Amino acid sequence: MDYRNNILETIGNTPMVKLNKVVDDIPCLVLGKIETFNPGHSTKDRMALKMVEDAEKAGRIKPGGTFIECTSGNTGMGIALAAAVKGYKCIFTTSDKQSKEKIDMLKAVGAEVIVCPTNVEPDDPRSYYSVAEKLSKEIPNSAWLNQYDNLSNREAHYESTGPEIWKQTDGKITHFIVGVGTGGTVSGVAKYLKEQNPNVQVWGIDTYGSVFKKFHETGIFDRKEIYPYITEGIGEDILPKNVDFSLIDHFEKVSDKDAALAARRLAREEGILLGYSAGSALAGLHQMKDRLKPSDVVVILFHDHGSRYMGKLYNDDWMRERGFLDSELKVKDLIISKRDRKFLSVPVTETVKNVLKLMKETDISQLPVMDGEKIAGSVTESTILEFILNNPLQNSEKQVAEIMADPFPVVGVDLPVRDLNKYISKHTPAVIAKDLSGELIVLTQYDIIQAL
Repeated sequence: MDYRNNILETIGNTPMVKLNKVVDDIPCLVLGKIETFNPGHSTKDRMALKMVEDAEKAGRIKPGGTFIECTSGNTGMGIALAAAVKGYKCIFTTSDKQSKEKIDMLKAVGAEVIVCPTNVEPDDPRSYYSVAEKLSKEIPNSAWLNQYDNLSNREAHYESTGPEIWKQTDGKITHFIVGVGTGGTVSGVAKYLKEQNPNVQVWGIDTYGSVFKKFHETGIFDRKEIYPYITEGIGEDILPKNVDFSLIDHFEKVSDKDAALAARRLAREEGILLGYSAGSALAGLHQMKDRLKPSDVVVILFHDHGSRYMGKLYNDDWMRERGFLDSELKVKDLIISKRDRKFLSVPVTETVKNVLKLMKETDISQLPVMDGEKIAGSVTESTILEFILNNPLQNSEKQVAEIMADPFPVVGVDLPVRDLNKYISKHTPAVIAKDLSGELIVLTQYDIIQAL
């Protein structure tokens, strides 16, 4: 039989996947290290288990105790899994910019979650760092793991993630790209890779509002660099002890918008549903593509799963509110808002009488006329009524092909709704579009009014 003794034994050995469509303008091989295959769906499972086990070995906590941590969600999930298996309790502090999905997931695995304000100084008593530290001093038999300064974080990636990447690329890796938050992933992997080959380039992805890039380039911790940002999981307003700046060759800043759009591309074009930091890493790669040559082998580490961000970067309304998506209404928006998307049509051989009957039954006043799979023409209720009134003795078995008008115009899904006035008129009451699955859909003036 092939099984694991508990869920913790499934951590690590995540797959490497070649990226294709999203890197078609990159001159070299680009591989994604898909950390969502860990049981907690993020790379943080590795360091969470390491921190818990090192705390046990050091005697920092006794059976039945409470682990406390300040987390953006993923580290908390990893700790919660370990705690569930090992019989500990958990209290997590997080910031109010984190997605609801992350908070709900932590509660689902038995953790208590305390939400703290984002826009405060790290040493402010309300910050999620300060609240975690305070709780650890007040609660008996508790341990604050402090992923930012706990070097077990870095060591976990030196022991597992780095060796996996080296083995999976057969030692051919030339560039490692990853978002930098606590610094454990980038520093642990970088240390291992550079020990194998000092020429491996390590590029850390930062975000606007974070201090990393300027500190790396100037040695100056500039508080003027700090301001709120939307990207989750990377960037900091502190300098965690886990970040070994000497191992990072370059920091690249990526905007909130570019990161979100890149993450959505990964889902739609590669079928890989990932989190915000994955989008940051991909966008950063594109910003630095001119530094690469055809013989290079790039590995991007993708931290976490997109299910944690369904209410945010994968929600069109949320994206539009922040100006990340074109706010202009498009044909695809009409399709999404249309309640009944069933494509009704009639064949060219159908009788006028039966077409009129169908219109009455379905309360539709216009229909496409099909010749097999081809759109041959169109017919409207007014056309049929006019024919019947003018030809009262010929209306029963006459084929609709004899009275049909030109086909309704076919439009693309990205056409702005305001441009539909070029197609829809008194004589052309509808257009035809294809939804994302390739199915035909008729859009009428009524549909436009409903969407607006």
